[in-house]
Amino acid sequence: MSAPRISFEFFPPQSLEASFRLWDTVQTLAPLNPGFVSVTYGAGGTTRKLTHEAVATIHKNYGLNVAAHLTCVDATREETMEIVNAYAEAGVSEIVALRGDPPKGQGGFTPNPDGFANSCELVEALAETGKFNIRVGAYPDPHPEANGAGDDVKWLKRKIDAGASSAITQFFFEADTFFRFRDACEKEGIDAPIIPGILPIENWAGVRKFAARCGAHIPTWLDEAFEAAKRDGREEILSTAIATELCSDLIDGGVEDLHFYTLNKPHLTRDICHALGAQPDVTLEDVA
Repeated sequence: MSAPRISFEFFPPQSLEASFRLWDTVQTLAPLNPGFVSVTYGAGGTTRKLTHEAVATIHKNYGLNVAAHLTCVDATREETMEIVNAYAEAGVSEIVALRGDPPKGQGGFTPNPDGFANSCELVEALAETGKFNIRVGAYPDPHPEANGAGDDVKWLKRKIDAGASSAITQFFFEADTFFRFRDACEKEGIDAPIIPGILPIENWAGVRKFAARCGAHIPTWLDEAFEAAKRDGREEILSTAIATELCSDLIDGGVEDLHFYTLNKPHLTRDICHALGAQPDVTLEDVA
């Protein structure tokens, strides 16, 4: 099994302690020579400025190919395109274009009257600039707001047709979930790369709540496995084994790229990548 191409997601820090954690994460994972790294927005666009600062710093100081997350939430078209132009001026050439989660306490997504109504409109505007490689989100398990079976595939087709070059999926727990989605996308005529999103499980209780909110199916066996592992103090060993096996199954099924949601906790992700055959680049270790 050859090592896959890998990429990582980070989130911007909102405190001094979180800043140290982000830079430790970048320094730990940069030597694995990722194809790109992405930096998220907070819910409701709450970390817009912090995201821009983190993207610019990582790009400048570490030489990594940074994809900046950009959402439609709580901003006019003009404000959003100002951010886009600032990214271009900073040398950023990749954007992950998303509709985004509504602000905390808001029941559902409501577009700004002068903003982008959805991710397709955002992708179209980005594509018109001709300055970016545009990635979008995809949902192997139904999005909580999906209108029936196949809705997520149709939305992805619209985003690709609008100008996106590839998609990164929400996390999932079983390889067959991804394969079913990939097959459905092929039937819909989607030929752009679809990169599986992998979430190493640092804390099962927290990940379980997150999965329930975003619609990711939670297999019964996973609950049972972590219950047993918690009793025996083997959660970290189990997490590494589960993620490594999931990635191996995906690679055996023809997947060549994997995107890891690091949660700014690098060591589990690093161990999984090592297990998959990704070796650190010594020259990058010297830079980090």
